[in-house]
Amino acid sequence: MEMTSSRPFLIRAIYDWIIENQLTPHMLVDANTEGVLVPQEYVDQGRIVLNVCPNAVKQLVIGNQEVRFNARFNGNSMYVEFPSQAVLAIFAKENGQGMVFNSDQNNSPTPP
Repeated sequence: MEMTSSRPFLIRAIYDWIIENQLTPHMLVDANTEGVLVPQEYVDQGRIVLNVCPNAVKQLVIGNQEVRFNARFNGNSMYVEFPSQAVLAIFAKENGQGMVFNSDQNNSPTPP
């Protein structure tokens, strides 16, 4: 039986866990994935790390298909959007704890 991707559900769960522990959630995003709208000047080797803390973004939506929000980069407001499958990792800035996803699989986190 075909199931929907677990990635967006895991992203939301880890995000909530990081916030509940009063840490700063960051997402590592594959900027080369189709549909990624991020400030290109902050992309390094095809990837970008985004601070998605409630204090850093506005109107954050972690949906089943995409992640989207408004944020400021170097003082300039920008709309950011990317498919859930572009998220390579979500982690706490302070200690690196979180989850890393396989870049070639939509449904499975990287096994321990």
